[in-house]
Amino acid sequence: MSAVLQISNLETILHTEATLVRAVDGLTLQVMRGETFALLGESGCGKSMTALSVMRLLPEIGEIVGGSVKLDGEDLLLLPETVMRSIRGKRISMIFQEPMLSLNPVMTVAQQIGEVLRRHFNLRGAVAQKRIQQILNEVGIPDASQRMNEYPFQFSGGMKQRMMIAMALAGEPELLIADEPTTALDVTIQAQVLNLMRDLQQREGMGILLITHDLGVAAEMAHRVGIMYAGEMVETATREDFFREPAHPYSRKLLASLPGRDRRRQGLRLAAISGNVPPLSREFVGCRFADRCDQAWGLCHDVAPGWAALAGEHHVRCHLFNQNLGSRVNEQGQQGSRGAEPEALTLNSGLNSRPADESNTQITSLTPESRVSHSCLLSANDLKVYFPIRKGLMKHVVGHVKAVDGVSLEIGLGKTLALVGESGCGKTTVGKGILQLIPLSGGSVRYNGLELVGLERKRLRKLRSEFQLIFQDPYSSLNPRMRIVDIIEEGMNALNVEDDSKASDAEHQPDIVKRHKVDALLESVGLPPEAKWRYPHEFSGGQRQRIAIARALAVNPKLIVCDEPTSALDVSVQAQILNLLNELQDNLGLAYLFITHNISVVEYLADEVAVMYLGRIVERGSVDEVLISPRHPYTQALMAAIPVIELESKRHIIRLHGDLPSPANPPAGCHFHPRCPHVMPICREVYPATSSFSPTHTAHCYLYPQELDSAAHLESQA
Repeated sequence: MSAVLQISNLETILHTEATLVRAVDGLTLQVMRGETFALLGESGCGKSMTALSVMRLLPEIGEIVGGSVKLDGEDLLLLPETVMRSIRGKRISMIFQEPMLSLNPVMTVAQQIGEVLRRHFNLRGAVAQKRIQQILNEVGIPDASQRMNEYPFQFSGGMKQRMMIAMALAGEPELLIADEPTTALDVTIQAQVLNLMRDLQQREGMGILLITHDLGVAAEMAHRVGIMYAGEMVETATREDFFREPAHPYSRKLLASLPGRDRRRQGLRLAAISGNVPPLSREFVGCRFADRCDQAWGLCHDVAPGWAALAGEHHVRCHLFNQNLGSRVNEQGQQGSRGAEPEALTLNSGLNSRPADESNTQITSLTPESRVSHSCLLSANDLKVYFPIRKGLMKHVVGHVKAVDGVSLEIGLGKTLALVGESGCGKTTVGKGILQLIPLSGGSVRYNGLELVGLERKRLRKLRSEFQLIFQDPYSSLNPRMRIVDIIEEGMNALNVEDDSKASDAEHQPDIVKRHKVDALLESVGLPPEAKWRYPHEFSGGQRQRIAIARALAVNPKLIVCDEPTSALDVSVQAQILNLLNELQDNLGLAYLFITHNISVVEYLADEVAVMYLGRIVERGSVDEVLISPRHPYTQALMAAIPVIELESKRHIIRLHGDLPSPANPPAGCHFHPRCPHVMPICREVYPATSSFSPTHTAHCYLYPQELDSAAHLESQA
């Protein structure tokens, strides 16, 4: 098997005003034909800059100063730009991390995909339109024939990501660089997209460089894995070797950061990695991970480790495995400047064992029984949000998009309700409707007993500080012309929020007090205080999400609607954020409406789960009830589609057929019946009533006894 991509000693620098940044420092890797190489690591490690270097799409301040990048033996760094234009999109395609930065807002979906087909295949007219529709169907865009003529802003976050994937696959490339390709996708569409990539890979022999922070996706997709830290590779291995016995302390900490039901039951904090990735502008002397490593000793701070070969193709850059040191390892550990002897590294620390640095001191009151207060903070009853469809010269209303169609839910004080479902099912619209950010078509929303629907604007404004929203796309929600300090202080100033603990000081030096609070907020979400003077574009995607969380916390809310707040974060930072959200909930009694597609996050953080499909909640219950014993066929399909780190998984995967129906034209009867493997004639006629399995666990499905007769339920729905 030959290599389609060979990167040798790649060095990429960024010429910033302050200093020189070595974004990629001596990286070497290769991707074979028909192989998926997963590149893992925290935000800011240089993964995306590696991809941009291969594509030669660096920003103006970027420069490749060393190494080679060969595609089928041809060095791309030696080619003129005119030749690279014919290679990009055809021989090499890239799925970018943030779709809104890569999609043209003034061009329709068909026009943008059509550019690829016209340039590389000379397809035009009806032939091109047919191919565009086929590609959109393959990546799960519902009503592709209609939606291909819409603009990116008319799509949800997950659907924008699918558009990016469609554009990348349109050229049928030899090498696909996928930079977080499934970040914004729910698990069913993620499974569909990953299966599509695998099929295309097997059919065409395409190589894939997969950049991801989702270890489950890497475990399912990758043939080989590389761990990147602070601009350099620290571990490479086959998929089996890495997930069975991760060697580098950094790799082991990444796996220990994964959330799950077991950790929540035991009341354990997630094993977040302390500190941050060091700035790549500094001069490194020893191991770059030494400042954050529990097993570092003097040698680690003084000498950069070389590569050590383990079994097979497993290589690691760590002094703990340096065979040349021999018995000097213990000697250096005793005499090193840090004074601590390195701990014995247990290699069988992968899937089934507990990480060495996890201790009982991490136990906190995170169990469901310890949550404060059971009183209802917010209740939504029969919530409806319809968007009119207008056509003709006079823009007459010819129908409605039923984004939310009769949703009812409750959130207790200090509780977390997770809202899960496919992209486009109305989850985000529910959150915005509850917060009165969009007009409701019907229903009631009561916050602390006060009806928010119809509340006069002045009274609603006074309540704004008590409920906040963390948006899904951090880049779009942060003003690019404002520094971070101004972004965070903006809400505090607008809502007149002061720090009560320093009220006396605030009377004399309010600006200083606010700056102290901004510093504390940034530190609480894992960013250095000096970051407040920078602009959003100077941060990675994960760092921008942390800024968005800090902004929401700045006004001391009681309820936070979290719209995919960890989707852009790597697992170590995700662990920090989840620990932070848990601590805030325990200390302040915060309540969360947590909108997510990451079931492992739901398992760890949520008290209750509501599963949404096409504008309606189809199943609801406690975390254990819904995730361990799902009753609705859609929930069962969601659970089966979750990527897991199991090398010999024997789970049954349920493949959903067909596309998510359009909310503008939902199916009669049960909305899920066109895709349901258990469909019955009555499912096509009448929407099912409630089926109860416990006082807290309910579903809408004809597979179980109904609480209401069909006629009565049909009248209630009408």
